[in-house]
Amino acid sequence: MKSITKNNSLVFVQLRSQSLVKRTGILFLAAIFTLLSFGNYASAQDAAAGKTLFQNKCASCHHPAKKSTGPALKGAVDRVPSKEWLYAWVHNSSALIKSGDKYANDIFLEYNKSVMTPFADLTHEEIDNIFAYVEAWVDPNTPENPNESGAAAANQKDNTWIYAIATAVLALLVFILSRVNKTLGKVTNEQRGIANRKDVPWYRNRVNIAVISVVLLALAGYWVANGAMEMGRQQNYMPEQPIFYSHKVHAGINQINCQYCHSAADESRQAMIPSTNVCMNCHMQISEYTGDQLYTYEGKKIDGTTEIHKLYEYAGWDPVKKAYKYKENGEIDAKPIEWVKIHNLPDHVYFNHSQHVAVGQVQCQSCHGPVQEMDEVYQFAPLSMGWCINCHRTTEVKFTENGYYQIFEKYQQEIRDGHRTGVTAAELGGLDCQKCHY
Repeated sequence: MKSITKNNSLVFVQLRSQSLVKRTGILFLAAIFTLLSFGNYASAQDAAAGKTLFQNKCASCHHPAKKSTGPALKGAVDRVPSKEWLYAWVHNSSALIKSGDKYANDIFLEYNKSVMTPFADLTHEEIDNIFAYVEAWVDPNTPENPNESGAAAANQKDNTWIYAIATAVLALLVFILSRVNKTLGKVTNEQRGIANRKDVPWYRNRVNIAVISVVLLALAGYWVANGAMEMGRQQNYMPEQPIFYSHKVHAGINQINCQYCHSAADESRQAMIPSTNVCMNCHMQISEYTGDQLYTYEGKKIDGTTEIHKLYEYAGWDPVKKAYKYKENGEIDAKPIEWVKIHNLPDHVYFNHSQHVAVGQVQCQSCHGPVQEMDEVYQFAPLSMGWCINCHRTTEVKFTENGYYQIFEKYQQEIRDGHRTGVTAAELGGLDCQKCHY
């Protein structure tokens, strides 16, 4: 009788343990689902993803903390009437203005009636990502850490490791409970005189082999596909240049127009790298740097005056005599500056600067980022085909200002009837393969 009771107790314990493991498995799946849900919520406030969106769609007209063509975006979420208003403004600000919304019209008037490009393709989550990045943004150039950026601050708030550790702990718990269940099952079988199955090593278990094979295949496929897509791309590429030339000092602080140096951008396929005589137009007189301390990306201090004198060596200029040095053959003793090219497109891609600058009136920052804030220029955008296509889909051409577009009578009529506010490059053939590949 005692033996029966003992066996029944063991069976009861086994059944309870099996039930516990099953429930734990359900809880584990629920926990994974919850983590994924949290991950989705986190992605709704994903500042790292917001950085890319901000750079591609907002940076040409907005600065996180300063007024530009449009208002500073930092704190905008708290300033606007509501989140729904913000979504409506981003999707189509012109429609909101025409509706008579007071706040929308106040902004429109404050910023000289500058029309904001509509971004109807942006989801609410993507808009949240942009403002999460903006709120995390910090001044990129400070003496303590001259190249800390909003993206870096955003990365510090990345919760990926928390989710990974939580998942690992839950997986370990399920593994331990499954081992306990298996051990209890063996004990019960021995008490009842039932032979236990011979254990199969985990590496010979067919289920394990199948799962591991699928996981490895998926990882290998991701690695190969991602590697193929990234081939030849060099976003964030920041080479060291022969002279430390700060665009922040020249284009930002001193407000030198981009086309003063890159003078071919509005009439040629190439923007052109300026020759030393363009630099010397100013630096014949400016031989010393008296601005704020300059830093490299790594935080190393740069002597601006020394860099100016490097220019003199290339230009063949004597700063003491304030005259050019000449060779015996009568030529100026100068040599070219071997600048390192940063933005490289594949040979099979055609890109024309004048098309975008002169006709499209696209701001330099749309592709090159906030150059006026960079001490050292880096490749701001991925310059991938998808990136270009997205720009063509969202950027409106100067449809009413350019007489050429009068031939598109359908679109002209739709604008007059109020059915549309503008026409994108994509709607005019900007997605055709032959536009860039021929």
